[in-house]
Amino acid sequence: MRLWKNLLMAGAMSVLVVSAVAAAADVKIGFVVKQPEEPWFQDEWKFADIAAKEKGFTLVKIAAEDGEKALSALDNLGAQGAQGVIICTPDVKLGPGLVARANANQLKLMTVDDRLVNSKGKPLENVPHMGISATKIGETVGQAIVDQIKARGWNMKEVGAIRVSYDQLPTAKDRVEGAISVLKQNGFLAQNIFDAPQSKTDTEAALNAATVVLNKNPGIKKWVAFGLNDEAVLGAVRATEVAGLKATDVVAVGIGGSDAAMNEFKKPSATGFYGSVIISPKRHGYETTINMYNWVIANKEPEKLILTSGKLATRDTYKDVRKELGLQ
Repeated sequence: MRLWKNLLMAGAMSVLVVSAVAAAADVKIGFVVKQPEEPWFQDEWKFADIAAKEKGFTLVKIAAEDGEKALSALDNLGAQGAQGVIICTPDVKLGPGLVARANANQLKLMTVDDRLVNSKGKPLENVPHMGISATKIGETVGQAIVDQIKARGWNMKEVGAIRVSYDQLPTAKDRVEGAISVLKQNGFLAQNIFDAPQSKTDTEAALNAATVVLNKNPGIKKWVAFGLNDEAVLGAVRATEVAGLKATDVVAVGIGGSDAAMNEFKKPSATGFYGSVIISPKRHGYETTINMYNWVIANKEPEKLILTSGKLATRDTYKDVRKELGLQ
């Protein structure tokens, strides 16, 4: 009798396993990104692929560089019988349109990186979203700078700060303001923080902006720098070099862990570029995809708002940090 019961239980378990495999095989999830050529989005796709292979479902990767392509992507996925989609939209103001198009195609919708807004510019809080906490990342930058000022024995009141700014982009403003808040909390003088507005978010524009600040303040001999990304901060570093400042008199901390930042760390001698706060695409690719899969397969809706931060990498630690974040 016991043997018969065990056989029945084993048979039931086999049916459950087969059913689960079959269910996973029927799942199709889209992952739409706005700039497929960018390493960040390529890494998101890479980690999303890993999630799909682990769970056994189909991942459909679509590039949508403009609003029309983003809306068409949802129709495409609907026609393929997909059940869910994760999207980094090229235009957050498409929010209501994307929600309507997802509903029309019976797609569960989750956003990543850029959060959808309504016609009044308010976040669509009912759409699950994983984003980056710009303020927290900025605070990490600020703390790294403070720690280096103290480690080098500098007099905080004699240090100048180059705020490489691009305030028309809210994320950029939040990042630099996060850094400034930590500096001020640690006794940095507000009057020693100088704005260096960029015309574009690249290294050349940052170099030009930072050069103006340095030329106007020749009496300050020790500088720190921060901005939207690695490129902005590297521009400030190049400006300090042109101005004749020593690398040991500069502490610049970027954001992003870009190739340019990694190349800076690989130089034979240390420069004023002290570190970069690396943002991990692993969570944004892998975790969002797993969350969507669980939503489709078990109706377990993701949290409405998940904010990630970054990890500081320096010349001495960047290899280990990249490995930890799955970037090696």
